[in-house]
Amino acid sequence: MKIDAIKLGLASGIVFAIVWVICSLFVFAMPMGMSRFGGHMVHADLAHFPWILSWAGFLFGLIAWSVLAGIIAWGIAAVYNRLLG
Repeated sequence: MKIDAIKLGLASGIVFAIVWVICSLFVFAMPMGMSRFGGHMVHADLAHFPWILSWAGFLFGLIAWSVLAGIIAWGIAAVYNRLLG
């Protein structure tokens, strides 16, 4: 079964955008807590580096992560379809 690469890319971009907005709301609401949480995820002590979220940073991250997720998902689907023959 072939995958529609464009639809998968678009769906991935949309889901990443939603996740980015949710994560950004958490960072805005509790920057120190999210800094600690992020530190636990990468096994580092980030408690001394509070996260500051500006509108420019929010928009840049939203666009960058969404576009990259879409391109990567499109690429995976294209390679998968090619492997099917």
